[in-house]
Amino acid sequence: MPRPPLPFRLKSKDVKELDAVLHGGVQQVRVVLRALALLHLHRGQSSPAVAKLVRLTPQAIRNIAERYRRGGLASALFEKPRPGAAEVLAASEKQRIVAMVCSQPPLGAARWTVRLVAQEAVKRRLVPQVGRETIRLLLQSHDLKPWRETNVVRG
Repeated sequence: MPRPPLPFRLKSKDVKELDAVLHGGVQQVRVVLRALALLHLHRGQSSPAVAKLVRLTPQAIRNIAERYRRGGLASALFEKPRPGAAEVLAASEKQRIVAMVCSQPPLGAARWTVRLVAQEAVKRRLVPQVGRETIRLLLQSHDLKPWRETNVVRG
């Protein structure tokens, strides 16, 4: 015999807000599923029963309920922003690489290439290591095309 559902009650203003979310137009699918889960839990259904209705796992339903208990409706419906990946190059390293690209290419090379910039940046100890894609994105963000003579500033 399954265990009885844990008591879960929404505040009356939260029920109205959930109805507004569900009937208010375009929303993210995950927000709608979380809102439906909260409403079904409020009506006394168990986590496994709600999980079958909204196509989430019972543990995900329990997590949504716990986030509501701890942080309120906004915490249950929406995710916190994620930090993303850390910057590969510091601002000073970026400046040094851009300055290097704006100078003459090394002897034996007619022009800078992305691969050559990556090799020279490590060789000149501007950075400990750097990949070609990082260099490509850096050059793209500065609108530099060192393989074209007209876009390079020479002083």
